[in-house]
Amino acid sequence: MLSDGLRATGKAGKPKQYFCEKLEARYGAQYQLDPAADYADYVRRVVLAAATPNHVFGCKLMGWDLQSFLARLRRTLAFGPPNAPDLLLLRAALPGLKFIYIRRRDRLRQAISKARALQSDIWRFDQSKQPLSPAEFDPKLISHCIEDVTREEEILSEFFEQSRIKPFCFEYEDFCHDYQGCLEAALKFLGLRVPRGITLRGPLTIRQADATSEEWETRYRALASVALSSKM
Repeated sequence: MLSDGLRATGKAGKPKQYFCEKLEARYGAQYQLDPAADYADYVRRVVLAAATPNHVFGCKLMGWDLQSFLARLRRTLAFGPPNAPDLLLLRAALPGLKFIYIRRRDRLRQAISKARALQSDIWRFDQSKQPLSPAEFDPKLISHCIEDVTREEEILSEFFEQSRIKPFCFEYEDFCHDYQGCLEAALKFLGLRVPRGITLRGPLTIRQADATSEEWETRYRALASVALSSKM
């Protein structure tokens, strides 16, 4: 959601998952780069190619992406020695780096949203796109997603703590409640202002919160309660 708003300003980069290993070939093709042939070159050139005219570059990194991105940066030896601290590598690859960290209070709802998106393959608003398959209540998948989002949050928290970084941080629920206020706060943190005449539009990412999510939460909590009772 934040990425949508930052891109819409035309001043805060074009944040996308450029360094998600599964998506790098797509972005490489878009910018005529080959991450498999020369990863250091891919990183340097995508930072330039995907920047806004004011030379601001932005990217989105999930917990798993961060770990694999650091490993690939380290293997190039282009951004520091093999034993270089994580933060040194990142700052060498992404000059002027600042961190914005979004987390979610309600992990169950986050897991349900992820489970639905995984089944339907719909993560963003696109009226022309049909669901890959109907989303069905799957408690095992939801449990797996809870573990997944919990571990990702742990990875990011550990990185910030070990690197002694205090990122600009807010919660997803606050972002949904006051989208424009949170976006303006993020821009202020980045040292940017919304250009005059530009209206901050709503996010393109779908909020997977509706009657289905409510139903799945109720059913999942009921199953969890039964499982807990059976162990007592």
